[in-house]
Amino acid sequence: MAFNITRRKFLQSASLAAVALPLSGAIASESGITRSPLEPKGSLKDETVVGGVCEMCFWRCQLVGKKRGDRLVKLEGNPKSIDNGTTICGRGNAGIQLLYDPDRLKYPLKNVGERGNPKWKRISWKEALDECGTKLKAIRDKYGPQGLCMFPHGATAKYPMHFMERTIGTHNVSEASFFQCRGIRDTAYLATIGKAPNEDVDMANAKVIFLLGCHFGENVHVSHIKRYIQGLQNGAKLIVVDPRYSASAAKSDIWVKIKPGTDTAFLLAIMNYLVVNKKYDAEFIDEYGEGFEEFKQGIKDWSLAKAAKECEIPVAQIKEVADMLAANAPNVSIHPGRHVSWYGNDFQRQRSLACLTGLLGAYFVKGGWVPGKAPKVGKTSWAKKDHGDEHNLNRNADEEPLYPYSPPGTPTDLIRDAALTGKPYPIKGAVIWGQNPIQTIPGQEKMKKVLQQMDFVMCVDVMPTDITMWADILLPEASYLERHDLIKTGTQWDFADKQQQYITARMPLVAPMFERKDHVYITNEIARRMGYEKDIPVQTVAELVDKDLSVAKLSLAQLKKEGGIHLLEGKNPYEMPDDFEIYFYNEDIADAGFPGVPTYVPVEQSPAGYARLLYGRVPLHTFNRTQNNVWLHHAMPDNPVWINDKVATKMGLKDGDVVGFINQEGVKSRTTTTVKTTPGIRTDAVFMAHGYGTANPLMSVAVNAGVDDTSLITKITVDPETGAHGMRTNFVKLTKDGKVIDIPAAV
Repeated sequence: MAFNITRRKFLQSASLAAVALPLSGAIASESGITRSPLEPKGSLKDETVVGGVCEMCFWRCQLVGKKRGDRLVKLEGNPKSIDNGTTICGRGNAGIQLLYDPDRLKYPLKNVGERGNPKWKRISWKEALDECGTKLKAIRDKYGPQGLCMFPHGATAKYPMHFMERTIGTHNVSEASFFQCRGIRDTAYLATIGKAPNEDVDMANAKVIFLLGCHFGENVHVSHIKRYIQGLQNGAKLIVVDPRYSASAAKSDIWVKIKPGTDTAFLLAIMNYLVVNKKYDAEFIDEYGEGFEEFKQGIKDWSLAKAAKECEIPVAQIKEVADMLAANAPNVSIHPGRHVSWYGNDFQRQRSLACLTGLLGAYFVKGGWVPGKAPKVGKTSWAKKDHGDEHNLNRNADEEPLYPYSPPGTPTDLIRDAALTGKPYPIKGAVIWGQNPIQTIPGQEKMKKVLQQMDFVMCVDVMPTDITMWADILLPEASYLERHDLIKTGTQWDFADKQQQYITARMPLVAPMFERKDHVYITNEIARRMGYEKDIPVQTVAELVDKDLSVAKLSLAQLKKEGGIHLLEGKNPYEMPDDFEIYFYNEDIADAGFPGVPTYVPVEQSPAGYARLLYGRVPLHTFNRTQNNVWLHHAMPDNPVWINDKVATKMGLKDGDVVGFINQEGVKSRTTTTVKTTPGIRTDAVFMAHGYGTANPLMSVAVNAGVDDTSLITKITVDPETGAHGMRTNFVKLTKDGKVIDIPAAV
C-alpha cells in the first residue's frame, strides 16, 4: 500500500531537541522519509546489493537486497547460499519494515523523567557517551567492577559484553539466550558427550524424527525446516511429544499428549525398556559408553506402566515409540530442542535425551546427531584478563560453584538478589544491550525493583522495547541491514549432497539513517571515557570483521566480489572423533551432589481451578522483537489463548471471547486476548504465544496488543544444576467481564 510521509512533524520534533519531551515526541515521530512513487517491477534502476545476513531471528539466513536509489525495497535469499538458498521466511521478508519503522530509535536520548515513566530529551552523542562513561566509571571506582552488571543479547552484544567481562572485570553478565532458553541443553550435553548439541540433527537423512516439545513450523528457521521437511518427504516417521497439537504434531505418525513436566519419566521408561529387552546398540556402548552399568541400575524402576501413570498416556503408546526408535536405529534424529527452560528439572531431561541418543547409537551417523564441520575464522575481541573469582556470585565460601553446570555468565537471580539485598556486595550499574529483560526474565516486578535501585542504567537497542522505559541514557543502534558485524560459517543443509563449507559476513545493505551507530563505535567511546583506550582491540567494526576473515585468507572486499559468500570444499561430517565418549553415569555430577544418572524430579501440579500456563513461538514473530513490525502485526496482531474445547464449553467460553488472566499469586494481566477452543490441548493447560502485550507506548503498533505471558510468570523456579530458570511453573485462571472463571480439573 503506497503512502506519503512528510518531513513536517519530524522537523518539528527535531527543533525540540533541547527540551524534555513526552514519550512519543523524540522517537515515534515521522521517519523523515518522503516516499517516491513505486516504479514498475523490473525497473533498470533496481540494484542488487550483497552481504546481508538476517537477524529477524537467531538463524541468520544469507540475504541479498534490492535497492532503488538509496532505499532498500526488497530482501531475498542469496542464490549462492548453500544454507537457506533463495528462501527466506515471512520475518526475513519483513526486515524492510524494521529498517523503516517510524518508531525506531533515532537519536541518543536522556531520561529526564522517572525510570518506568520516562520523559525523553534528545542529546548529542558526545553528551550521551560522556554521561555513560562518567557514570559507569564512578560506579566501578566506588563499588569495584562487580558493581556493574550486563544483560546482553544478539550478535552486536558480544563485543561490549567482552569489554565488561574481560576488561572491566565484572562476572555479572546474564544472557537470556542461556539462562532463559538453551543454556541447560548445552551444559547437559557437555556433561554427557563433551559437546554442546546446537540443533545438529541430520533430519534430512533420518528414518525417525523424535521431537520433545519442538514446534517446527511454528519456529521457522529456514535450513532447519528444510532438513525436517526433506526427512519427512523421504519417508521418515515422526514422533512428537507435546501437551499440545502443535504444527509438528499435525504431521506426526505418533502424537504423545504428555502431561506437562513428566517428560523425563517418559524418556526413562523408554530407555529402561530398550535396556531390558536388549534393543539398544550394545556395540556402540561398548566402544564409546562410560558408566553404563550404573545407568542401568539407576533407571531400572521405570517400567512402562509406571511412566504411563505418571505421564497420563497409554502403556502401549510408550512401547510403540520405543519399538519404532529401536527398529530404525541408529538412523534416528533425537532432537535436543532449543528453548528448554521449562520446569526447573530440565538438566535431567536434557541428559536423558543425550543418553537416549547414545543407547540408539545415533551419534555421527546418517540421520542422527551430526555436527557439520565448518571452516575456521578469527575471534577478535577484548583481550582476556585474569580478574579472579573473589566476586563471582556463582561461588560459595569454599570457592565451589553454587550451580556447577551453569551456562557461561552468572545465573540471573544471583545478580538480581545481590542487587536487591546489597549482599555480598552492591550492584549499582546496569548495561542492557539488545535484551528486553522485562519480557524475557520471569518475575517482572523483581526486575523493575532491581532497575529502580541502580545508580545508572544504560540501554542500547534498535527499537523502544519495554526495557528502554527504565533507561537513564538510551542509545540508538544501527540495524542488521545497516552495519557490519557477524561472520557466519557452516555447511550445506543436506549432508547427502556434495560436502561444502561457507563463510559469510554481515555487510550493510544501506547506510544508517539519522544518528544510529554501531556497537564497536559505542563500546570504544565508552571505553575511552573509562580509561581503557589502550585496551581497545580495533577501531572500527569493519576492521574487526576483516581481522577475523584474514584467518581464512579472506577480506570483506573479497567476500563482496564473491557475492557475499565464500564457498569451500567440505569434510565428511559422519566421521566419529577419536576422543568421543558418552557418560551415561557421570561421576562428576554425582560428586557435585546431583544424580549421576538421569533422574525424574516431579513438578508442582495445577492448584484447583487453575491450568498450567504454557507459551511458545509463532512463525511470524520472534517474540517481542518483531511485534511492532506492521507487516507481521497485520498477519498475527494478538496471541489467542488455546483452551481445550470441552473445558471451554464447561466454562461457558467460545471462540473469539475476550479474556484476561489471573495467576496463582493474584497477578492480573494488564491486557486481554481472545479464546481459541481446540481439542488439541490437554485439559490441564492453556497456551499462548510469547512476546505480546508490549507496554511501551512508543511501540505504536505493538502497544497493548495481546497479553504479556511473562507478566504472569511470577513464581520463580530455578534448575538446581544450572541456575537457569524454569518458566512453565505458573498457573492461571481466566477473567471475563470482570469475573474470575475457574478452570475445571477434568471433563
